[in-house]
Amino acid sequence: MITTDRTDQLAERLFGATLGALELFSVYLGTELGLYRTLERHGALTPAELADRAGIAPRYAREWLEQQAVAGLLDVQEGGERRFHLPPEHARALIHADDPAHVAPFAHMLAGIGGVLPRIADAYRTGGGVPYSEYGYEFRHGQGHINRPAFQHDLPASWIDAMHDVRARLVAGGRVADVGCGQGFSTIAMAQQFPQATIEGYDADAASIRDAMGHAAAAGVTEGIAFITGDATVAGDRGPYDLVLILETLHDLPHPVETLAAARRSLAPGGAVLVVDERVADAFTAPGDDVERMMYGWSVTHCLPTQMVDTPSAALGTVMRAGAVRELAAEAGYARVDVLGVENDFFRLYRLDP
Repeated sequence: MITTDRTDQLAERLFGATLGALELFSVYLGTELGLYRTLERHGALTPAELADRAGIAPRYAREWLEQQAVAGLLDVQEGGERRFHLPPEHARALIHADDPAHVAPFAHMLAGIGGVLPRIADAYRTGGGVPYSEYGYEFRHGQGHINRPAFQHDLPASWIDAMHDVRARLVAGGRVADVGCGQGFSTIAMAQQFPQATIEGYDADAASIRDAMGHAAAAGVTEGIAFITGDATVAGDRGPYDLVLILETLHDLPHPVETLAAARRSLAPGGAVLVVDERVADAFTAPGDDVERMMYGWSVTHCLPTQMVDTPSAALGTVMRAGAVRELAAEAGYARVDVLGVENDFFRLYRLDP
């Protein structure tokens, strides 16, 4: 048997990955069952108290609380009966949906992928795909909520600030098409920031549009906003728009050139398209950094399989580099593509002008 430092390093890395995956699944349980919210609402609780207030079985409550404490997600108060406490610093990451530190939705995304892994393996064998809808509520929730803080805080502020002419149009009452709006958090944030504008969210996934309508109602945003089941072609028929948003969507499209072309046709004179996609390296390099590793991880388990449902398909995968965006835009008839000077660890912003 050959044993090397590389063997040991990989074994340790996979052990750590297993540990991380299991802890993310426990975060899924804590989120889905409302356990973290119960702890934040009521303070330090015993297992019996958590079971009673969250509506779960006492034996499961004890095991989950002990696991969370061992993992360092909860604090323990000893003395008398053991109590478990959610630190406010951890609550930001686990339950505060608009907080920039909120990363708990990763757990739902992984749960959604886990539910269809056998289907993904079959797709690899046949060359077919796995429809987005089959990843279910879990992935849809996770994808919508992991982007929610950026869409709530950065999109209507620094991202639109980088397009001064477009901002002026929206302040005066322009029109926006949010293509691939998902659960609607980007559409809602734009409607809140620009109450004089008309904001329309489009998504081909009917379940996502239903979610978006519910989120808008919960946020009390009902004026100047609409959600439509459809793609960029449908949006083009409802133009003209001063701004078309394609946020975290372009790499997922089986027909990206056609979508970009439809968006271009829908623009009002002087309008622009804002594409926000992954901030990956400019060229393939192995091994890659953490962002590159994460994006390829989503690609092999979700983005590429959903794109392979269509035949033919561009089959871009998640890792869409800046050069690819420029090529797609040129093929779709755009005269200019600018990378906007907005710093973000995960996203790169492109302004497309016809």
